[in-house]
Amino acid sequence: MSMGFRLSLPATLGELLKARGNLHRMTDRVARRDAAAHTATELAAFLRDHAHHPWTPPVGGLPAALGHDVVHGLDVTAALGLDRRVPEDRLRILLDTVRPSGLRFFGVDLTGVRLCARDTDWSYGSGAEPVYGDAQDLLLLAFGRRLPPGRLRGGAAGRFTGR
Repeated sequence: MSMGFRLSLPATLGELLKARGNLHRMTDRVARRDAAAHTATELAAFLRDHAHHPWTPPVGGLPAALGHDVVHGLDVTAALGLDRRVPEDRLRILLDTVRPSGLRFFGVDLTGVRLCARDTDWSYGSGAEPVYGDAQDLLLLAFGRRLPPGRLRGGAAGRFTGR
């Protein structure tokens, strides 16, 4: 979560080249390296000390910055089984940015699937197979995350859940 404001653009591009252009591989490697090199207190301080940093991703502007923080925050809470609820106004901003280009970027294949939020008036896709879930879980899905079993419903839900 802190890489965006700790690494310069040239350093980030260098890391991306090492990962052969794969953003997920790059961020995983940098996160593992940071976790090995820094204590939990130091990692938390990176976030605390830069809470007001004006960083935005190279593309996507402020909604992408919001998506970065919300999605990575949910990565943590979902993995730990914590019940964190993202405020609907923030979710709405992010759900309104779901586009085919973003799905491709994150490696999400919604062929034949329509995402349907159970807790807000939002759906995406035109497939005949509905996948139901809380809006924030569907947001994680749209950002290429696999969800814990039981968080999604529908015949195609298994395509989007982890082991």
